[in-house]
Amino acid sequence: MIDAKGRLLHPGLVNGHTHSHGNLAKGLVDCVTLELLLTAGSWMNGHRTLEDKYLSSLIGAAEMVLKGCTAAYDLTGEFPMPTVEGLTAVGQAYADVGMRAVLAPMVADTSFFDAIPGLMERLPPALQKDVGRFALAPYKASVAQMKKALHGWKLSRQGVHLAVAPTIPHHCSRAFLLACLKLSKDYGTGLHSHVAESKVQVIAGYRQYGSTLTAYLDELGMVSPNFTVAHGVWLDADDMKRLGDKGASVSHNPGSNMRLGNGIADMRGLLDARVNVGIGTDGASCSDNQNMYENMRLASMASKVQGPDWQRWITTDEVLEAATVGSARALGLGDRIGRIETGYKADIVFLDLDHVNWIPCNDPTNQIVHSEDGTAVHSVMVGGRMIVENRKLLTVDLHELARKAEKARARLEAANRPARALYEKLGKVVGSFCPGLAKEPLHIDRFAGSHHHHAHAQFLA
Repeated sequence: MIDAKGRLLHPGLVNGHTHSHGNLAKGLVDCVTLELLLTAGSWMNGHRTLEDKYLSSLIGAAEMVLKGCTAAYDLTGEFPMPTVEGLTAVGQAYADVGMRAVLAPMVADTSFFDAIPGLMERLPPALQKDVGRFALAPYKASVAQMKKALHGWKLSRQGVHLAVAPTIPHHCSRAFLLACLKLSKDYGTGLHSHVAESKVQVIAGYRQYGSTLTAYLDELGMVSPNFTVAHGVWLDADDMKRLGDKGASVSHNPGSNMRLGNGIADMRGLLDARVNVGIGTDGASCSDNQNMYENMRLASMASKVQGPDWQRWITTDEVLEAATVGSARALGLGDRIGRIETGYKADIVFLDLDHVNWIPCNDPTNQIVHSEDGTAVHSVMVGGRMIVENRKLLTVDLHELARKAEKARARLEAANRPARALYEKLGKVVGSFCPGLAKEPLHIDRFAGSHHHHAHAQFLA
């Protein structure tokens, strides 16, 4: 028996999209586009030991549960390819904190510089040579590592599962995408990819495939109920219909989309097209905190600045549904988590109604979405076990975590100094070339099916 007097109970929030490797790089950059962030990858994530991978994951999991989130879809990153040891270290951190996770190692076989049409040619020869070091493993090697991890994975019993994430479609060869699809089918896992996150991605997709990235993935057979699109800011009406018709999901990450200047995804358009919508924070290297309450509030607010047609605004009911049921379905756990109901796991957040956020309590749903910021989280239960009680995380010593993280931070800062200097040179080229590419008008007629996207495309073009 648990005394929940003076508490409001809600289902544990489910983070539809994050990156555990981002936590050690929290707050490193400001004013970066997605393309600059990708350029900074080797500086922000370089020289990571196994212990660093574990630490970074532990920091994020600790923050999430302290802020009412009990499960996450984590697109974890290792260079030049995923390893069984790395994935196990990341998964063990979630298990040690006591939260659920679906880990999808990000994989690609084309570097960012080769994936953006015309970018490599724009680099001076010396820099072209430098970025040659960013070559990724041949796709068969990555597939072999993923297969090995999937085959012997032992953490499922502790609530940590695996999925497959061809990170960005045009960073993967056609053969690689098909190999990822086969893995996902053979092992019954989810597939997760960053699709139409930035306008640059959309233009790269058109130049490479003569279609949207979604249409290309659909033609390969990848769009299904197991498929999750991360971001989807630049999906057109036709893309949304494809995703909705095939039962796919989109993780709407409004904080990150604003932070990287990518725009605002059309959550109403997605829901109208019957797409399953979840909500995510994205990684701490570009979205800084892992606060699902903040992203629920932003999802609500973002819909309201897209026009005065208030009947089309996203309601707090829809937002809370997306952050629980919607994200749970994207994780492939829709029949187990996301609701407080008989037959579901007891993943429950207890909010303190004496906290100033809840004085007075007029409407629980409105206030979870619009008033709560994580500070009223009193206790958090996962699978019937208390892992946060009276605002204290019971599974991890935060002082010890801070001490280890500071040692790692100082060591990584020194080790990654040359990569930072290289980023500063590359950033000058990427920072002018990619926004120039993004100024190209899109095929506006493709957006004609959606009034919002018509305006959205013209505004951003």
